[in-house]
Parts: sequence; structure tokens; C-alpha cells
Amino acid sequence: MTRLHVNGRILGHKRALRNSDPNTSIIGLEGVNNKEDCMFYLGKRVAWVYKATKVVKGSKYRVIWGRITRPHGNTGKVKAKFTSNLPVSSFGQTVRVMLYPSRI
Repeated sequence: MTRLHVNGRILGHKRALRNSDPNTSIIGLEGVNNKEDCMFYLGKRVAWVYKATKVVKGSKYRVIWGRITRPHGNTGKVKAKFTSNLPVSSFGQTVRVMLYPSRI
């Protein structure tokens, strides 16, 4: 069976020394260790799945979708923009990086 996603971890918001920019999140991808490897993932969709307390449409699970926009540094980290900004409680949690849309 083929897996259609790669796991990643939310590392935090884009930030400077004193200011935080919650519009952009920094994500570390599993098995990606340099800038050349992360270029494959540019434009791919990202899903942060979390569990809420209230049932909506028969499910307690919700998702916030985003898209990988550019690399961050030389160690394989990437920046992503989500439809609504990720909360601080998401830091350190996992995301799914879908292997579509494909640019091959």
C-alpha cells in the first residue's frame, strides 16, 4: 500500500528576535535534511489534523489546510501558509504533507 503523505512537525511561526509573524509557519519534514531535497515539496498541500471537543457533522476531528511556499534556511525546513493561522498549541505537533499537486 502506498502512502500519499509525508509526516512533518510544526516548529513555530516565522519570527524575528522580538516579533512573531503568525501568517507563516515553519515546518520540519521527515527525511529532508538539505535545501535541494525540500525543493520537491514546494507547492504541496499540508494538513494539520486536530481533535476538538464538540461534534460537528458527525466528527470531532478538524483540519486546517495549508501550502508549502518556500524553503527556510539550508537544513531542509520549509515555510507554509495556512488558510487560518495555526494556534500556538500546534507547535511540536505533526502535520501531513500530501504528495500532490505533482510538478513532475
